[in-house]
Amino acid sequence: MSDLTDGVLMKDIQEIREDFPVTKKKIFLNHAGVSPLPKPVSEAMRAHLEERSQQDESRFDLDESRKTFAELIHADPSEIALVPNTSTGMSIAANMLEYPSGCNVVTTDLEFPSVVYPWLSRKMRSQVKARFVRNVEGEIRLEDLEKNVDDRTVAIAVSHVEYSNGFRNDLKAIAETAHRHGALLIVDACQSAGALSIDVNREDVDLLTTSCFKWLLGPCGAGFLYVKKDIVEQSQPVFVGWASVKDEVFETIELWDNKELPLSETARRFETGTPSIAGYVGATAAAKLLLKIGMDEVESRVTGLAGFLVERLEDEGFKVQTSGAVERRSGIVNFLVRNPQEKAEKLRQRSIIVSARMNGLRVSPHFYNTEEELEKLIAEASSI
Repeated sequence: MSDLTDGVLMKDIQEIREDFPVTKKKIFLNHAGVSPLPKPVSEAMRAHLEERSQQDESRFDLDESRKTFAELIHADPSEIALVPNTSTGMSIAANMLEYPSGCNVVTTDLEFPSVVYPWLSRKMRSQVKARFVRNVEGEIRLEDLEKNVDDRTVAIAVSHVEYSNGFRNDLKAIAETAHRHGALLIVDACQSAGALSIDVNREDVDLLTTSCFKWLLGPCGAGFLYVKKDIVEQSQPVFVGWASVKDEVFETIELWDNKELPLSETARRFETGTPSIAGYVGATAAAKLLLKIGMDEVESRVTGLAGFLVERLEDEGFKVQTSGAVERRSGIVNFLVRNPQEKAEKLRQRSIIVSARMNGLRVSPHFYNTEEELEKLIAEASSI
């Protein structure tokens, strides 16, 4: 056993695992995909749906979601907009910017399509050039990124953690590069929010967005977009609706004056209409579960499990495609295998859930997983 058994979290690990029914039947190691719902999340959603079925007045306020998500990333609630998923958040970010002639957006060749596609769409419509920084053995080197950024760069768009191999970008260093040239840093946090401690002020991030169905342990259809306060009022949303306007519009009139558009002074101007309330009931319950444990402790546990897995895989002779540097470690570990799709399916048949990515198996344990489960994965992977 390693020192992962130390700490408050691990003293209560068996009790914590009771809140994850999936542990009774499976070794679930695919939180980079779609996570199973913890018991408090499904119970909160079930209670809400029961209220709705009886047409009882809901006790849930969406402002609670904004406050909880803000706490999760050390932002102000006024900087949070509710969006259904990461793709929507990235598209909002892409469409709120101005694109002068000859400008460019810098991204990388490791990104998930949600990060890249909005910029390719803008490229067709407004002559913005997308520049792709090439990875070197699965890592994005800061010096290579810096070579692609100039004074015509509008934004750098990257994932905090790359989905395929778990490489963790240095957001603070990338932000310094972006701001030195007057560009914005736009971050996809889908593979870090809920697994790593995020502080948008410390990292100096301008916009950040994520879905809640991965490491945040919530349902599909709920996510959020962070927009730095001094950027909000400078930015005009492309899509607007009744939810985009100031609160006083609802408080002071009986018949809406639809001849004016008094946009909200907060990030809510990027919201359009009624979201999935049940989804946010669940997503908020999940975020509160993580906050109760503490994101520093969650990160320590997640990266500790990832480090343990890397060491054990290398001991067993597997080729690991994930950075060995501690500061680049996330919750994702990828190791090479032949026929990864076939092997992932064979593992699934043995109730071990991983995914096939980048010619290997991607493993993504969360804080409630154990070293014993990882040892079982290694043993089964070796046997097939």
